[in-house]
Amino acid sequence: MTPEFPHSSSHLRPALTRRSLLGGGVALGLGVLLTACTSPESTIEALATGDPVSGGRLRVGLAGGGASDTLDAHVPVGTLDIARVVNLYEPLFYWDDVYKLQPRLATKAMPNESATLWTVTLRDGVLFHNGRPLTAADVVATFERITDPDDPKAGAAGLAELDHVEVIDNLTVAFHLSTPLATFDDSLAQYMNGIVPADYDPASPIGTGPFKVDSFTAGRRSVFMRNDDYWQGGEPYLDELEILNFNDEDALINALLSTQVDAVGQVPLSLLEVIGADPRIAVLNSETGTWLPFTMRVDKAPFDDERVRQAFRLAVDRPQMVEQVLSGNGTVGNDLYAPFDPGYNTSLPQRKQDVTEAKRLLADAGYPDGIDVELVTAPIQAGVVEAAQVFAQQATAAGIRVKIRKVDVTTFFGDSYLEWPFAQDFWYTRNFISQSGQGSLPNSPFNETHWDDPEFQSLIEQAKETVDADKRNALVAEAQKIEYEKGGYIVWGFANQADAYQKYVAGLVENRTGLPLSGFEFRRVWMAVEK
Repeated sequence: MTPEFPHSSSHLRPALTRRSLLGGGVALGLGVLLTACTSPESTIEALATGDPVSGGRLRVGLAGGGASDTLDAHVPVGTLDIARVVNLYEPLFYWDDVYKLQPRLATKAMPNESATLWTVTLRDGVLFHNGRPLTAADVVATFERITDPDDPKAGAAGLAELDHVEVIDNLTVAFHLSTPLATFDDSLAQYMNGIVPADYDPASPIGTGPFKVDSFTAGRRSVFMRNDDYWQGGEPYLDELEILNFNDEDALINALLSTQVDAVGQVPLSLLEVIGADPRIAVLNSETGTWLPFTMRVDKAPFDDERVRQAFRLAVDRPQMVEQVLSGNGTVGNDLYAPFDPGYNTSLPQRKQDVTEAKRLLADAGYPDGIDVELVTAPIQAGVVEAAQVFAQQATAAGIRVKIRKVDVTTFFGDSYLEWPFAQDFWYTRNFISQSGQGSLPNSPFNETHWDDPEFQSLIEQAKETVDADKRNALVAEAQKIEYEKGGYIVWGFANQADAYQKYVAGLVENRTGLPLSGFEFRRVWMAVEK
């Protein structure tokens, strides 16, 4: 392990501010950098579209992280942790670029008729980084570690139905559930549920992923080497992967423009047009299921009145919200989440701004002169604070007077989290049953709207037990209709995931998971120029 790395902002060009990037600073930066570019753009693009070649180091910049950064497979917290975990470890299944479930370390998973027992077949010939073969015993040990009642890991909340895991033979595992769950394979695809060896020690992070750890300095830099024994033939193409922490977005963008890094994740949507104007840089703009909802507590005044909740939903101009908050890089929402779920209810009318009806509903609810509310917001995700500001402006027309209370992230997610009467949140792409289990049931760990509807719960339980996909999708659509009519979310849109990279980088494609840079699947990336 390398104990320290002299990376700091002092090694970069003077940091660009947002103002300078949008103004004269851009022209200067691009002029200097274009002069420094040694290969004609057309040549680089031609190389990047050819067959993959092996070799090279990919340098990835991401904003965030700090002293608490970790390589532990089962406790990733921030974006940088996730980037490392995805490349070191692998789950049994994964979500592909169009958000369809695909096998990874497993080859198949079959439920019994009641969906209480799932039999999973493991891929043969998979080796851990230390050369030992993957076995069923490792899978059992992995899930025992994740669900340890004395020290549950990040994935434990999504494995509430799991009772125990059993070794059937060397490459077969049985997952026994306490209650039926027809979509249990969804849980096996979460990145925080990567398979580790039975004697796993996070101080010596061994996985089956395409890269092995070379060095790691929390809050600064991680370097990974190619796993020559990786089971997927030909991959990875890179010799090395380097992931760098940046303290802020300006430093991150500056590093991209100065070619200190080859790719960056989570580019501010407002800067996409400017960054895309650089002929050396490509923008990856992925449609995702990421949503930034407003959350109304259905058990607390004034939102315990369904008419008030409907009035607030009708006060929103959703296309304008997408345009102003996301700079047009997103899609309009309809107060429903899980847009890629096969059961997503497309038959419900698209909710639009209707100021007259919103005023009528508020008057019927006892607010003929309008209503005053406090909206709690924080910079918990790009666009959240901006959405609060736009909502406050739009709602005025309906007689909704919004006082914005902006707090810091620590306060927002502190003791009052899940208690705010009117606030916001963010969620990445999930399918409906998984997402409702996280936030829309009375026993959900993050039930921010305090949603507690018996008919909705009954439909969810039926859907979880229904193995037939068509019948399950019909139940999902019915449950969504209830939340659409009576729930406490305002789902105004879905944000795109925007990243940027030098055009000599190849293999990055649009990806719906919401994770940056093609879901951090760097095993597919290759370099079109020698570096």
